[in-house]
Amino acid sequence: MNATISINNERPTVTAPMRIQYHKADVDGIDVFYRDAGPLDAPVLLLLHGFPTSSHMFRNLIPQLADKYRVIAPDYPGFGQSAMPERSEFAYTFDNYAQVIDKLLGQLGANRYALYVMDYGAPIGFRLAAKNPEKITALIVQNGNAYNEGIEQFWDPIKAYWRTGGSTEREAIRWLTSIKATKWQYTNGVKDLSLVSPDTWTLDQALLDRPGNAEIQLDLFPEWIPLTSLVLGFDLQCENRQPDDEELPVATNTEATGWPHAVVSDPAS
Repeated sequence: MNATISINNERPTVTAPMRIQYHKADVDGIDVFYRDAGPLDAPVLLLLHGFPTSSHMFRNLIPQLADKYRVIAPDYPGFGQSAMPERSEFAYTFDNYAQVIDKLLGQLGANRYALYVMDYGAPIGFRLAAKNPEKITALIVQNGNAYNEGIEQFWDPIKAYWRTGGSTEREAIRWLTSIKATKWQYTNGVKDLSLVSPDTWTLDQALLDRPGNAEIQLDLFPEWIPLTSLVLGFDLQCENRQPDDEELPVATNTEATGWPHAVVSDPAS
């Protein structure tokens, strides 16, 4: 990352890039890794990552925001640099993830915050918002499936696993933890592949390939089932609460359905 250089008639001044700190916190006996940057007294922005990555996905975004915000980006248990407890010791569910993140924020003194949710960050972030809407100053949704429109044909094999929970259906989606699927996450639809660093999918896959991690990921896929009803409940909160100018829910495309005050950003425009 380049520093900012300002030139005047006397001598150039160099503004150092924002530094990111890397920490671990003990949350109910689990080491939870998080990135932290920006002034401690600045408005808090919580970045929640998706599958199959970690807070590493925000490594370039954080410095661009940390001059105005305190940016906190955690890794969920079983992801990134956070601990990966045995499945017999920790239930890998979005409910539990939301509880872990909520307790982490309590430890960090983040009592009000804006939410930036991506993919898996959506079912976690929506739970945080539904539980404590008074803590949420803004909601930014990127590729966060919340309605049936977002889980159509591609999701059919996963839906089959939702319906049965059977071993055959579970094995049919195991390929989603493979290097082929992980690379596809980064390259599908990209016109110039030379612009995509292979470090991205290589790092993600190395963590997915840890013994037992694939089973954790397969446990999480059915967790999308109750999300629609959760979001509908959150919709009612949005409809009943007129946000301030700085508290507008932000959504893209169909995720904005039912949120009358949302600022809709279409990534295709």
